[in-house]
Amino acid sequence: MDYDRAKAYLDERGQSHLLRYYDELSVEEREQLLADIEFTNFNIINNIEKQAEKKLGKITPLSSSVTVQEARRRKIQFEAVGLNMLAEGRVGAVLLAGGQGSRLGYDGPKGTFNIGVTRELTIFEQLMRNVFDVTSKTGRCFPLFIMTSTVNDGQTREFFRSRNYFGYPRDLIHFFIQDVAPACDYNGKVFLDEKHRVSLAPNGNGGWYSSLVNNGLARVLERDNIEWLNVFGVDNVLQKICDPAFIGATIIKRCRCGAKVVKKASPDEKVGVLCLEDGKPSIVEYFEMPDNLKYKTKKDELVYRYGVILNYLFNVHDLNQTLSGKLPYHIANKSLAHVEDGVRVKPDQPCGYKFETLVVDMVKLMGSCLAYEVEREREFAPVKNATGTDSVETARELLVKNGVLL
Repeated sequence: MDYDRAKAYLDERGQSHLLRYYDELSVEEREQLLADIEFTNFNIINNIEKQAEKKLGKITPLSSSVTVQEARRRKIQFEAVGLNMLAEGRVGAVLLAGGQGSRLGYDGPKGTFNIGVTRELTIFEQLMRNVFDVTSKTGRCFPLFIMTSTVNDGQTREFFRSRNYFGYPRDLIHFFIQDVAPACDYNGKVFLDEKHRVSLAPNGNGGWYSSLVNNGLARVLERDNIEWLNVFGVDNVLQKICDPAFIGATIIKRCRCGAKVVKKASPDEKVGVLCLEDGKPSIVEYFEMPDNLKYKTKKDELVYRYGVILNYLFNVHDLNQTLSGKLPYHIANKSLAHVEDGVRVKPDQPCGYKFETLVVDMVKLMGSCLAYEVEREREFAPVKNATGTDSVETARELLVKNGVLL
């Protein structure tokens, strides 16, 4: 795309301000800006007009679930099915690792953060140890897809390389960068991140599968006949990855996807709740749940008690149905660094919108979802904050309780 085409293209979309500093740029910077403009999906900005105040449908308890008690009772049955699927190479895993460790006071990919005390133990290493817990049972490693971001891709790849991929087969690890969406001000004008760069931000955790496909990795799924993908976040250091019992239970219960859940510690715990909305599987965020449902109990137990922990199992065939633009964009009001009057500023307060797709909407499209309850102290140790709740401190305590040497 040359300057004249870019200008005409932007004029049609009301975004011609992106060329404001073009005459000040070097040849290389001009090429970069024109490339950004060519590959930016400006139609996403139309979601500002489409976005209406979200109204919940009819909320009812989830119809398909496996309690901790049932999981223990049927462990052999569930595991047998899951182990068979893994042994046949029909399951892969996707690690969502695009985040930075800024909330931990750490400058780098969150997965490279050291949670050890007397020795180095990074989050990535602990997660890979969890992977080996499964592969040691099957004698076969599964494909591991690692989603990075434009910010941390190089650092993440180099970190794995420098650690010799933690002993995992190199040809089974596939890195890919998450897709991005433009960020704009409240009037729909896309920001410049720098004079020669359009402001682009990761398109939310619901963009993991489209990003995987757009990076050409669908060929790996097809080549290896992968039928199921276990998606998990980098935050949770006790995460069980490709858990055979979870896989087996989802298949035996004939569900199109599964979600690991924990029983909420209290009605006000800040976790999304897995339930049904208008008869379809749905995850209602804690701030969306009405009080009359949030506090509702039956036999001294919360009716809406299953909080999700970002560990999902999806059927690949059904995932392909999410690629046709069915996932809605959600608008997030954010503080966004941008160029203002020729100077890059970093506002302390929200100043515009990011556009994100969410994995919760992928669950809705599946048609059925198994809530698979796990023990909080054995599988839920999120590292989100430096101190306090869901912090480095609490994660370390839980790791020690589970026999991990720190």
